[in-house]
Amino acid sequence: MIKIEDKKLSNYRFIDLFAGIGGFHYALSSFGAQCVFASEWDIHASETYNKNFNLKPHGDITKIEVEDIPSHDILCGGFPCQPFSIAGKQKGFEDIRGTLFFDIARIVDYHKPKVLFLENVKNLSQHDEGKTFKTILITLRNLGYATYYKVLNASNFGIPQNRERVYIVAFRNDINSENFKFPTHPNISTCLLDILEKNPQNAKVITRDDIEIYKEYIPQKTLFNEMTLLNKPIQIGKVNKGGQGERIYHSLGHAITLSAYGGGAGSKTGLYLIDGKIRKLSPRECARVQGFPDDFILDKADSQSYKQFGNSVSINVLQYILLEIAKIINSHE
Repeated sequence: MIKIEDKKLSNYRFIDLFAGIGGFHYALSSFGAQCVFASEWDIHASETYNKNFNLKPHGDITKIEVEDIPSHDILCGGFPCQPFSIAGKQKGFEDIRGTLFFDIARIVDYHKPKVLFLENVKNLSQHDEGKTFKTILITLRNLGYATYYKVLNASNFGIPQNRERVYIVAFRNDINSENFKFPTHPNISTCLLDILEKNPQNAKVITRDDIEIYKEYIPQKTLFNEMTLLNKPIQIGKVNKGGQGERIYHSLGHAITLSAYGGGAGSKTGLYLIDGKIRKLSPRECARVQGFPDDFILDKADSQSYKQFGNSVSINVLQYILLEIAKIINSHE
């Protein structure tokens, strides 16, 4: 999480849909924006959200009437991608009815917020041969919004995690957004070693006979004899056959993409050679590679923390995008 000195969005209100544990909330509140409504169906994630923001999210968004949602300037959320039954037929709400994106659309249709800020998996744009994404864009256009999207990797924004996601920003048509651009990544040099805990008690250490370390990583040297780090995961070994969750990485590289699910010895976090041991990341380290500050209150159950951070958004990336969003809407005001 980067420190924002100028509260550029202090006059704006936002709602946090599919809120998870509050990545969007952290990012927007760092700019001074006020959260007036949140929704999250997962009970454990909702409890974590409440502990950290003193705001209890409402439950299933599909059962909430739009009239019961407060007016707001910004709608944000990392919405789940569900199959669209009639994708790409340009039939408006008929194309998206039965999907969770429909709930975003019905809220937007009623409240007409100035900005929509959404996040999803990289492959959303290819889902169902691109028909799903096309339907989303058409729906937003028909609702009266100019829409922009781009795939960005958290690795390029000061977070040591390889995490590619598609980000969607939409401005209401009365706002001149033609100068909006997604941020050019600062490509900050960082590595997993920068965020590791010292001797964490809840990071699983792997001890077995089929561990193979087959590659030594030696950082490059610059003309000034300073270490040059690679902003990507660096595989140096494997467990078993080296399938998903069985690859070992160097701590001078980046973490692989955190996952809420997945198997293997390194399930959810990946495996890393740290202080001579092969281990998973701890829940606190997972929080750090998503940009959460160290005062963030974790779920008491490690299994829930792993799931929650695997489902979360990368705060740093959101903040860099918000810097560009603020330029447009503050100029409009």
